[in-house]
Amino acid sequence: MTLRRSSKTVTFRRPFCMEGADRLLPPADYQVVTDEELIESLSFLAYRRVSTVMIVPGKAGSTVEMLTIDPFDLQAAQDEDAAICNREMARATSVTRLVGS
Repeated sequence: MTLRRSSKTVTFRRPFCMEGADRLLPPADYQVVTDEELIESLSFLAYRRVSTVMIVPGKAGSTVEMLTIDPFDLQAAQDEDAAICNREMARATSVTRLVGS
């Protein structure tokens, strides 16, 4: 079985929660690691996702945890984070316009 691993960093600007985490996670950069296996019976290269984990701060001080997550849940949490930040930015911009006029 041939495995490949990819890693990316995702940034959350607000506290967030998502499926797989039993608590609110702080805003930060998080490493996400995905393992995929080669599907060998095909005439072309294709991979199947085996696992996706996100490395998060542990409950105890300087520890870390690897949470098994669903990539769709991760995307939903990122979309919500972006939407909240965009609303806050729009609100701040409109207040600045009112005060500056």
